[in-house]
Amino acid sequence: MLSTLEVVTVVVVGLMVGVEFSVAFVLNPIFNALPDDSNQRGRSHGGRMLGAAMPVWYIGSLVLSAVWAIAGWHQPGTGLVVIAAALLITSIIMSLLLLVPINNRGKTWTPENRPADWKEQMNRWDRYHYVRVAIIIAAFALLVAALA
Repeated sequence: MLSTLEVVTVVVVGLMVGVEFSVAFVLNPIFNALPDDSNQRGRSHGGRMLGAAMPVWYIGSLVLSAVWAIAGWHQPGTGLVVIAAALLITSIIMSLLLLVPINNRGKTWTPENRPADWKEQMNRWDRYHYVRVAIIIAAFALLVAALA
């Protein structure tokens, strides 16, 4: 039963990392290459769509990691799972304090109502997102190491 939990946790966190990596290094560069109206519309739509899904994914990943740490408390690698969970907590706190406020503004923008500094706000979101991606990649790597 514990091995199933471990594999499910690694897969769920790995998929989350893949989505967030794709946003940072595939989708946003594509949007940035488009004309401003299309760029902004794409980011707004992405903010609405992923803004609804990602909180569940982040919390679910943390819960799975915590359950793994508790269920496998005396197993080798549990320390790595605890550190991974701490990194996931860090990513959630960072999201709530830094990324979500920008996303909540950006997802309501249209070409007609966006502020003059919308690109600067999106660039700030991107910088925070790069750090968050690095944190969740580290958490994923620790979970994989704990599994091995």
